Amino acid sequence: MKSFGSSKEFLLDNAQDWEVVGEGVKRKIMGYDDKIMLVKVHFEAGGIGYEHKHYHSQVTYCIDGEWEFTIGGVTKIVKDGDSVYIPPNVLHGAKCTKTGILIDVFSPIREDFME
Repeated sequence: MKSFGSSKEFLLDNAQDWEVVGEGVKRKIMGYDDKIMLVKVHFEAGGIGYEHKHYHSQVTYCIDGEWEFTIGGVTKIVKDGDSVYIPPNVLHGAKCTKTGILIDVFSPIREDFME
């Protein structure tokens, strides 16, 4: 695995730029080293995180908003205060039904987000 070092110790939200990653979806990388990464993701209502899978473990916490999350073929409504765990190599995706923000944690780091 390519080494990406680590982020600064303090990554203040208003100093980080949003990266548009899809229609109605943008993200900010909020901290990382080679073992873990924290990402803030903003979805507009109707924004879609298309189904995909990756070898990383993922935990997602919903700050606010509402999503139809599908993990391994099971769909549930996820909203304010809820969280999900996505095991490695499991197909998953989400459709935002109410504008909001998710916090994603990946282990190891998502190298593809750094390119």
